[in-house]
Amino acid sequence: MAINILVADDDDLLRNLLKEVFEEEGYHVFEAENGEKALDIFWEHSGIDLVILDIMMPKADGMEVLEEIRERSDVPVLMLTALGDSSSELACLRNGASDFVSKPFHYEILVERVKNLLKLVKADSLDIIRLGVLELNPISHKVFVAGKEIFLNNKEFQLLEFLIHNENIVLTREKILDRIWGYDYEGDIRTIDTHVKMLRANLKDAGAYIKTIRGVGYCFEVRG
Repeated sequence: MAINILVADDDDLLRNLLKEVFEEEGYHVFEAENGEKALDIFWEHSGIDLVILDIMMPKADGMEVLEEIRERSDVPVLMLTALGDSSSELACLRNGASDFVSKPFHYEILVERVKNLLKLVKADSLDIIRLGVLELNPISHKVFVAGKEIFLNNKEFQLLEFLIHNENIVLTREKILDRIWGYDYEGDIRTIDTHVKMLRANLKDAGAYIKTIRGVGYCFEVRG
């Protein structure tokens, strides 16, 4: 299966050159000339394996694109920064960038950085969890039910992951609340029931795996 890379840069010449370079490596390349289009492509195509973002782009800069991607995905993101702009480099890392390369750069270096990031993804893909019709990738934060991608918000994903890691174990509402919302959460414990209801609906057929244990809490069971 081909590796899919999204390259977002408003410099047409650079973007086209990057497309040629990565296609020679056997990758499939999606192109975006601005941040808005980059996000459209990323959310439209669930199989993006790596994103290369220029910081300075129209309609939405690279940092804005990075922040939105990180809300729902841990896909590797490599940022292109201005030479010697240490403040931008630091901001990239703090906002979840996987790596960065300063402009101008040698294409060979960029290609090797990309290959290294993809190796890490390949190694992490061994941790994909498959239970019944449900598939969860803890690295990319992607969830599939019967082969179809299901989009969950951050809290729903954390809740599902916690339930799965405690398969066949009854979890009290208090324990779930402490783990997902934190010990200092001052809201209503009934928020657990609301989020479980939403999670079940989003998971469709796999929603039945989340069992309600009356008077106690919930349990994730694939069988029975």
